[in-house]
Amino acid sequence: MPPQNNDSSFWRAYEERTLTHSAAHYLTAIARLRQRHGYARVTDVAAALRISRGAASRAITQLKERGWIGEDPRRMLELTEPGAELARGVEHNYQVIQCFLEEVLGVAHEVACEDACKLEHLCSAPTIGALLSFIRTLEGNLPLRGRLQEWLRAALPMGTDPAPGLFDQPNAHDPAAEPPAALTPQRKDFHDSCPPNPR
Repeated sequence: MPPQNNDSSFWRAYEERTLTHSAAHYLTAIARLRQRHGYARVTDVAAALRISRGAASRAITQLKERGWIGEDPRRMLELTEPGAELARGVEHNYQVIQCFLEEVLGVAHEVACEDACKLEHLCSAPTIGALLSFIRTLEGNLPLRGRLQEWLRAALPMGTDPAPGLFDQPNAHDPAAEPPAALTPQRKDFHDSCPPNPR
């Protein structure tokens, strides 16, 4: 690794990130609860994240202080515009990363979901944009997709069979096709992959 990329500024930036893994899950939990039920209470968030009500209450108080969570006229939890923007970004990042890992690299579904959950709040917008562009490039270029598939298969250890991925999807080479379905996965619960560790 080049010396300029191995100094303390990189890990310090990681440690000091504004949006933590835990905060990302609280925001997305509230967004999904309101989308499904029209309201979100502390007890609902605690149940969705499988944590105690006390832990959820403390974390939500901190997020209110940051200006990411507020209350509606019924005193139910709601996201402020900055909080909603963060939640949308985390969800989008998750979908792109999960699609890339599973549909392009052939990572097993459960592993792809878990790893996407770990990375969703860490990747920069340029990185997510590059991954999405790469996915869409493969969708519209069947020969390139075939060559990449051959290279990936050749790089796998002997006896390993990659999981079905983007290469096996019918009509995926059509440039006019919509983005792959994996970019909008239908998950039962956004938090199933890795419940947060509230701070």
